[in-house]
Amino acid sequence: MPDSDLTDLARDINSRCRLRGTFTLRSGLIAEEYFDKYLFESDPVLLRRVAERMATLLPGDVDALGGLELGGIPLVTTLSQLTGLPALFIRKQAKAHGTRRLAEGGDVSGRRVVLVEDVITTGGAVVAAAQALREGGALVDIVVCAIDRTDHDSGLLAEQGIAVAAVLTKHLLDTVDTP
Repeated sequence: MPDSDLTDLARDINSRCRLRGTFTLRSGLIAEEYFDKYLFESDPVLLRRVAERMATLLPGDVDALGGLELGGIPLVTTLSQLTGLPALFIRKQAKAHGTRRLAEGGDVSGRRVVLVEDVITTGGAVVAAAQALREGGALVDIVVCAIDRTDHDSGLLAEQGIAVAAVLTKHLLDTVDTP
């Protein structure tokens, strides 16, 4: 059973981010409900509350935090401020100009990098980022996320040796009463 502060956070995020109406999803399907994660990420109070919870989920031997483009960037920046750990900004794809880095903010070689993501649904973006960072010499074995919406039966992240530490789950968000 989640603690009351976590339940309150879930309720507040639902209230701010769960929208009702008619929405066309990326798949082309029409939905009467939509969860707009950017509404909590652009709210400084909710963003800080989520990041404070994320900080409690970090392992003790972290060298850097790697925020995934785009939703992980505000979270990793706030989390870096709260913990004093350096932030890396992980692109979906390295740019073809400038430094041509996938990870901006420092070298990853030999460092334990904890990935930071807003919402995980399939885990595909996390796996792609982890593989690219591993190719650069980083140790990546955990992702900390605001909301875990994965189907744990698929096991994609576990197959890649990546543990998930989530502040909130889809189940909790779906079961709390919204004011």
